[in-house]
Amino acid sequence: MKASPGVARSYGKALFELATERNQVDVIGRELDAVAAQFAAESQLHAFFARPWVTSAAKRNVAVELATRLQVSKLTQDFLALVAAHGRADHLEAIAAAYRGLQDEAAGRVRARVRSAVPLTDADRSALAGRLSRALGGKQVVLEEVADRELLGGFVAEVGSLLVDASLDGQLARMHRRIAQG
Repeated sequence: MKASPGVARSYGKALFELATERNQVDVIGRELDAVAAQFAAESQLHAFFARPWVTSAAKRNVAVELATRLQVSKLTQDFLALVAAHGRADHLEAIAAAYRGLQDEAAGRVRARVRSAVPLTDADRSALAGRLSRALGGKQVVLEEVADRELLGGFVAEVGSLLVDASLDGQLARMHRRIAQG
C-alpha cells in the first residue's frame, strides 16, 4: 500500500509533539531515521508488515523486537509498536520524512537536495550552503548530496520550489533555446 501524506504527517506531528515535551527531538529523529532505514533495507520485514492476515499483536511484537535490536528509546519503541499495530508500518519512511520536516522547521533550517556530476569538495559544499542560506533569508541549509552521472558537469540544487541549475546540461539547454529563438 502506498503511504498517504496525510497519515504520515499526522503520525510525524504526534511523535514530534511528544518528543518536544520530553526534550528528545534530536534523539527521536535519529532513531526514527534508523528504524525507517532498517525497515526499507529488509524486504522480508516490509513484506511481513504488509500481510493483512498477520495479526496486529504479531506485528506489534515484531516491531518491539526490531526496536529492542536497534536499542532505541522507550518513546521510539512505543511509537513503532503503535504504528505496527495500526497497520501503518508501510508509512515509516514517510513518517520519518514528516518528522524531519517538523524538526527542521523548528530549528530554522531547510534541506537542499544537490545533484552533482562529481562529489562536492568541502569548500564547494560550504560555499553552496552559504549562498543558498543567503537566498533563503539566512536559514541554515543542510545539503543532501547525490552524485548524478547523467550530468555533464556542475550541480543542480533544489530547496522546496527553489531550483538552482548551475549544471553544464542546463547551460547548454539555455544556450540551445537562445539560438533557436534567434
